[in-house]
Amino acid sequence: MNQEQKNEIQQMGKSVERVEEQLDRFKNGFPYLKIKKPATVESGIIKLSEKSLNQFIAFYEQRSYQYNITKFVPASGAASRMFKRLFAFLEEDESVAESDEFLKKFFGELEKFAFVKSLNKQLEAQGTSVEEAKNHKHYHQIVKALLLPEGLNYGELPKGLLEFHRYGDYAKTATSEHFTEGENYAKGIDGVVHLHFTVSPEHQQAFDKHVHELRKGFNDFEVSFSQQDPATDTIAVTPENEPFKEEDGSILFRPAGHGALIENLNKIDSDIVFIKNIDNVVPDRYKEETIMYKKALGGLLMSVQNQLFSHLEKLERNINELELIEVEEFAREELMLSFKSDYNELPFVEKIGYLQYLLHRPLRVCGMVKNTGEPGGGPFWVEENDGSYSLQIVETSQFNPNDSEAQEALKSATHFNPVDLVCAFKDYAGRKFDLRKYVDPDTGFITEKSKNGKALKALELPGLWNGAMSNWITLFVEVPIETFNPVKTVNDLLRKEHQGI
Repeated sequence: MNQEQKNEIQQMGKSVERVEEQLDRFKNGFPYLKIKKPATVESGIIKLSEKSLNQFIAFYEQRSYQYNITKFVPASGAASRMFKRLFAFLEEDESVAESDEFLKKFFGELEKFAFVKSLNKQLEAQGTSVEEAKNHKHYHQIVKALLLPEGLNYGELPKGLLEFHRYGDYAKTATSEHFTEGENYAKGIDGVVHLHFTVSPEHQQAFDKHVHELRKGFNDFEVSFSQQDPATDTIAVTPENEPFKEEDGSILFRPAGHGALIENLNKIDSDIVFIKNIDNVVPDRYKEETIMYKKALGGLLMSVQNQLFSHLEKLERNINELELIEVEEFAREELMLSFKSDYNELPFVEKIGYLQYLLHRPLRVCGMVKNTGEPGGGPFWVEENDGSYSLQIVETSQFNPNDSEAQEALKSATHFNPVDLVCAFKDYAGRKFDLRKYVDPDTGFITEKSKNGKALKALELPGLWNGAMSNWITLFVEVPIETFNPVKTVNDLLRKEHQGI
C-alpha cells in the first residue's frame, strides 16, 4: 500500500497493520488443514443410546436452574439468496414459469406458503389476488409483490422476519419459532429465557418492532441484540491483490463472514450458550425431537464439565502418579483429546502443566447429522503442529486437493455440521475465557465476489464454529436428521417439516 492508502485506512478508523496482514493473506493464501480421517461413530462421534439420551435429558432438567443460560441466534443474513431463482425469473419471459421445475413448484404450491395471506393482501391492494394472478399467468406481478420494496420486500428482509410457518389463520416467523424453542429448554437460574440475536444495522429497527410484538405472548423473556463490529470488516482486493476501489474512489471493506461473530459471542456473560442458525426451525408439531436433543446435548455438556472441573482442581493439588493417570484417561476417553507427540518423555511436573493447559479451555458439544449431501462443513480429525490430533468442523475449501489422504477422508465422511452447538466458556473458578484467544487465524477463507460488475476477492475470518472455535475442547454427538431443517431456498418451506397445522 502507498502512503495515501494508509492515510485513508486510518481515517476510516481501521488498523493499517491489520489491513497489511489481510493483504498478505490474499497474496499467500491460507494453509490447508492436515486432515487425517473423518470423525465417525466408531471414532470421534458419540452415539447416544436411548438410556443415555434419557439420562442426559433428566440431568439437564434437574440442573439447568443452576446455570445462567443464553440462546444465541445468528440472524444477520438477508434472505436474498432464498429468492435467487425468483429474482432471475424477473429478467426472463413469464412462460418460463411453466417449464422450469423450481418455478413450477413455487407457483403450483403457492397457497401452501405461510406468507400467502400477506401476499394476497398485497395483491388485493393492486386490484387482484393470488388466485387471479395465477389464472391470468401474471407470474411477474406475484414475484414483484413478494420481493420488491413496493410489495412485501422479502428480497431485502432477513430470514428472521419472514413468515415461515402457518398455524391456521396466522403465520409465525423464524424469530417467533426461536421464542417457542427457547421457552422449552433455555430457562436458567433466574427463570428467564435469554435470547440474543445478531442482526444487521439496517434491520435493527424492524427486529425491535417485531420482538416487541412477540413478547406480548411470552412471559419471562429477555431479548438482546448485537451487530457485527465494523472493525472486523476486511479489505476487498482486485484479482491482482490491489485494494478494490469503489466508484467514488474509496477503498472497499466488506463484512468478514460469521467468524466475526466470535466478538459478539465473547460478550455473552452466561454459563451455557446454545447456538443455532435463524432458519433451522420447525413448526410446533415437529419440535419435540429438537427439544429432546437440545436438552440431551446440554446435559452431556454439564456432566462432562463437572468431571472436567474436578480433574482441574485435582491437578492444582500435589497429585500422585495414579491420579495423573486418571486425568489422562479422562482426557483421552471422555474428551477425545490426544497428546502432543513427546508427551510421554516429559518430566512428571511438566505433564501436570501440559494437562492443565489442555483441559483449561472453552468447551462445546456439537450435534452432527448423517451426511445427506448438503453443502458445508463436517466433523474430521485434524493433525496439529505438535503431533496431536483434534476434532474440528472443517469446510471443503480447507482440504488440500493434492493430499490423497485428505481427499479420501472427505469422500468417506459420514456426518455433516448442522450448526447445533451447546457451549460453556467459563472455567472452574467461574472466570470467563477470552474466546478471541482460542481462534486459529490460519483458518480463514478467500472468496470470489463482484461489485458493480467488477470482480473482487473477499477475505472471511475463521468461521464461528470452524476456526474461531478451533482451540476449544470439542465433543461431537450424533443427532437425528429430523432436527436439521434449514431454509436455503424459498421452496424448502414446502417440505413437510416446514408445513404447520
